[in-house]
Amino acid sequence: MINGIHHTALSVKDMDRSLAFYRDLLGLELSMDRSWDNAGAVGDKILRVKGTAARQTMLRIGNSNNYIELFQFNKPEPTPMAEDRPVIDRGITHICLDVTDVDSEYERLSVAGVIFHCEPQDLGLGCRTTYGRDPDGNVVEFQELFNPPRKSL
Repeated sequence: MINGIHHTALSVKDMDRSLAFYRDLLGLELSMDRSWDNAGAVGDKILRVKGTAARQTMLRIGNSNNYIELFQFNKPEPTPMAEDRPVIDRGITHICLDVTDVDSEYERLSVAGVIFHCEPQDLGLGCRTTYGRDPDGNVVEFQELFNPPRKSL
């Protein structure tokens, strides 16, 4: 039986820059920060990559038991991701954070330098949303849900 989603993991170029975004700007709580020089046989098996060296953090989202896990791999050298990777490309397209006021978050984060695809949009169906990019180009959706659905603006 599946209980739910525990975490989403992202490989990042610069852990300190990513912590400035996820912890400091978005307000996620750092709950673990560790490093290793060699993952060893078990780590090699799980990751399916030999001899990794990395820094790993876990950031708790709000008052939930959901996390974003960040890895900064130092060895072997990771292949870079295009920072403007279209969301239609194969793989994980985005992570979504539920917010109380998407318009206020959009304004606050825009002032802080976050790049958004567009201003928040009312999708109908009780949802207003926008996509932004983290420092590595990963897409983060900020959505506000309404119950009952609010009328289009």
